[in-house]
Amino acid sequence: MKSDFINNMSHEFKTPIATINLALDAISNPKTQSTKTKLLSYVKMIREENQRMLAQVENVLMISRLEKSSSPIELSEVDIHDAVEDALRRVDFIVKNQKGSIVTQLDAPQTLFRGNLNHFTNLIVNLLDNAIKYSDGVPDISISTSCEDKMICLKIKDHGIGMDSNTQKHIFEKFFRQQGGNIHNVKGHGLGLSYVKKIVEIHGGDIQLMSKIGEGTTFVISIPQL
Repeated sequence: MKSDFINNMSHEFKTPIATINLALDAISNPKTQSTKTKLLSYVKMIREENQRMLAQVENVLMISRLEKSSSPIELSEVDIHDAVEDALRRVDFIVKNQKGSIVTQLDAPQTLFRGNLNHFTNLIVNLLDNAIKYSDGVPDISISTSCEDKMICLKIKDHGIGMDSNTQKHIFEKFFRQQGGNIHNVKGHGLGLSYVKKIVEIHGGDIQLMSKIGEGTTFVISIPQL
């Protein structure tokens, strides 16, 4: 596990560090300094890459805390639509920057469940982030809610590159990374979905995955109603 951790973190930090270095070199160029638009775009790039590294570190810390604690998170009354709307706000800039769209259909008649708003919002952000990263071109994502058998269902669907059956078997494992294709061109990581699964389990829920290469991926989360 230590070896997997080091390999994964090295891979994840290599690209943002290289990007930050290139942006700093560009900022140091007098021609860039004389053009405010270019200067701001490089500053924005550095900020985004720094956020990626911070998010990776947060995932490591959160998973560690969740595994070590017998009562890992505080639970209270949560409205799933509040979590969805908060998550959408957090990814809105990224989606718009890529000219993409997220279509919502929040139809669940019962929206309350016993949970942790912060962690459940992070869970949705992780899934939306993956949907954006693994889009083949412009992100085209849908998110919907419904109720079935006293469960609140959250569905997040993308039309991205999809994944094969072998990848689907291991996708929730720590540090797992899909091999082959253009997957390594994506700034993904092997911790987000492990965290997602852990949070779903803590909420007494279930997560299902449906995916086909070239057709996209759908995640369906079911959480007991309050």
